Amino acid sequence: MSHDKQVALVTGGNRGIGYELVKQLALNGFKVILASRDPGMGNEAVQKLKELNLDVSCVKLDVANQESIHQAAVAINEKYGRVDVLINNAGVYLDENEKLLVMDPCILEKTMATNFFGVYHVIRSFIPLMEKHGFGRIINVSSEYGEMSEMSYPGVGAYKLSKFALNGLTRLVAAEIKEDIKINAVDPGWVSSDMGGPSAPRTPKQAAESILWLATIGPEGPSGGFFKDGKQIPW
Repeated sequence: MSHDKQVALVTGGNRGIGYELVKQLALNGFKVILASRDPGMGNEAVQKLKELNLDVSCVKLDVANQESIHQAAVAINEKYGRVDVLINNAGVYLDENEKLLVMDPCILEKTMATNFFGVYHVIRSFIPLMEKHGFGRIINVSSEYGEMSEMSYPGVGAYKLSKFALNGLTRLVAAEIKEDIKINAVDPGWVSSDMGGPSAPRTPKQAAESILWLATIGPEGPSGGFFKDGKQIPW
């Protein structure tokens, strides 16, 4: 690895927005680690990117499994000794538009395990690698469904609550971290992907572009914010 390259880690990087984030980061000079819970799918995605001469590698990381997160952090620390940019992209959308109190509770539990607790444990595991160098950029991929105003409407309750909690986590962590480490949440919009469906108006590339600027903000840049299309949205 070139020592002048920053290291970026993208969870859920083998498809959709995550894959495009990995690609665009590598095109912009980052050494990118594609994290995937399925090593086969992860390595397949990496091979496609390596055919474009991009500096990309793969690590097994299941955000819903704390031991998997820990093992990934140990492996990355041993190999690279740093993570400069962390994009928490992995997420699930398990709702069938049922009301929160009617749906099977396991839907809420599984959604929170990935979309909230997964991000929490990933941040806790990797932020020491940022603190070691006094620098880091953390981006949590959220949703407009996580806005407070969305809580006034029924439906999609598990997903809404998970993203609402994720936004809260973003602000709390921003209040706690020091040095030149920034954390922000971003709504990529409705994206054509396995989660968003084929009728969504935005491409993964467009979504990635709306996210990636937060990876390169300077020390004067924002922290603890919620953004959409480059604009900060009131909490």
